[in-house]
Amino acid sequence: MGYQQYGISPALVERIKTKMKNPAVKERVKNMIKDISKQELQDTAVVRRLVRNAAAVMNEKLTSAQEDQIVKFVIAQKIDPNNTFHLIRLWGMFR
Repeated sequence: MGYQQYGISPALVERIKTKMKNPAVKERVKNMIKDISKQELQDTAVVRRLVRNAAAVMNEKLTSAQEDQIVKFVIAQKIDPNNTFHLIRLWGMFR
């Protein structure tokens, strides 16, 4: 299931991918999520905070609708950060 099905614009994804190529931005985002658990990635409040913080780091102004779409997408993926297969699947979605 792709991010577009959640109403997330391909243009937004491309902008974020470009910004994540900046090593300083990438490190700040990695530090934000390094100790996150599977349970936390199923918590709407935690995911919303992560989305807001990541958007601020990347200087992306998200509308509340975009924020909601991203939060719903992340929760629907049921990501386990300790499961390599989950991470590879996510990587494939955004290559």
